This record gives sequence, structure tokens and C-alpha cells, in this order.
Amino acid sequence: MIDILLVDDHPSVMEGTKMLLEQEGDMKVYLAHSGNKALELAAIQSFQVMLIDLHMPNMNGIDLAKKIIEMIPEAVIIIHTGFEYMSHFNLMIETGIAGFVLKTANKEQLVTAVRCALRGEIVLPLSLVKQLRRTSSEVVENLSGDEAKTITAKEYEIVKEIARGRSNKEIAEIMLMSQRSLEYILTNLFQKLNVKSRIEAAMKAKQLGLLSDTDFIKLL
Repeated sequence: MIDILLVDDHPSVMEGTKMLLEQEGDMKVYLAHSGNKALELAAIQSFQVMLIDLHMPNMNGIDLAKKIIEMIPEAVIIIHTGFEYMSHFNLMIETGIAGFVLKTANKEQLVTAVRCALRGEIVLPLSLVKQLRRTSSEVVENLSGDEAKTITAKEYEIVKEIARGRSNKEIAEIMLMSQRSLEYILTNLFQKLNVKSRIEAAMKAKQLGLLSDTDFIKLL
């Protein structure tokens, strides 16, 4: 039996996905309505695959995946998303997930994604593969809109610390780098997000779904 953990804050989506997967006969789906619940279940039970919603309150899917992989390095995680996947692609792959599947996928596509992930194969929607093929030879400066808003894991960590109200000096100490190196990374990040300040960068990251309200612990 393949034990699957499905994490989503939309009950109707969870029940529908659970029904589709369990029709296979060799799949058993367990449900978690929040990131914290998912962490609790992952700590006490073994799952062959985890399907995690990208956009959830309190803890987004990427942050949850990172926490799970820190706890269970061999975890097989698929991000289950309905939109805005292109702007998160680099970050999700660097996090160590097995890929992602759209919520609009039919039963065959969903089941195939799970079985491919179990075999150690990366799961990507065809629409994304086509997009990557079109842009692979282009430089970032020639991109526009959401296509240019892919950030690295290091940039993601930095913008999260900005949202927490930390100064450049504090962030440099946390990231174990010089302030000059941090400022260089910030300059590149500002260009990617098309912003001019730390505050604007944090707000744009929130707008793109990279940060949630709970990431803003202190006033900027």
C-alpha cells in the first residue's frame, strides 16, 4: 500500500483528490488541513509521497517542504498547485521537491505524477517544460512579468529575514556572509523584483506568494 499525505486548506479539493487516488486500490490518502498538522503526522508516520498545496495560510507549501525535508531528508514531496507555479520553479527545485502537479490534472495525470515521483523521476507539467524550453537560451533581462521573478533559495531566505525586520548587518551574520556580499545579492534581487528598497522587496515577495502574513513578525 502506498501511503500518501495530502496537505491542503480546501476541504473540497482534499476530498476530491483523495477519492481519485484511492480509486487506484493500492493508495491510501491521509489528510492534513495545515502545515503544522502535516508536520505532526510526518513525525509519527511514514509516507511514501506527500502532496502539498503551494498556497496555504500561516505556512506556504515551500516552507513546509523545507521543514519536512530537514526532518526527513528522503521525503518524496510533490507540490500540488492551481496557479503561479512558474515564479516559484527555481525555489521549489532547490528545496529538493520531486516536482509538482496542477490541481486541474485529471486522475490519470495525478496518479502518474505520484508513481513517477516514487520511481525518483521529476514531475513537471508539460506547460512548464514548454516555457522553460522557450526561455532557456534567453537572459533574465529580456524577460518580463512573472517570468523574471524566479529567485534563489538564498535570496528567499534573505527576503524572509527582511520581512522579520532584521537589518543588513544582522542578516549578513545569520547568512554567514559579509555585508558587501549581502548588498550585492540585494541589488540583484531588487532588479529581479523590479523594486528599489528592502521594504518593497518584502512586499513584492508577499504579493507573489513567496511570503505570508506570518512571515512579517516585526514592523518593517
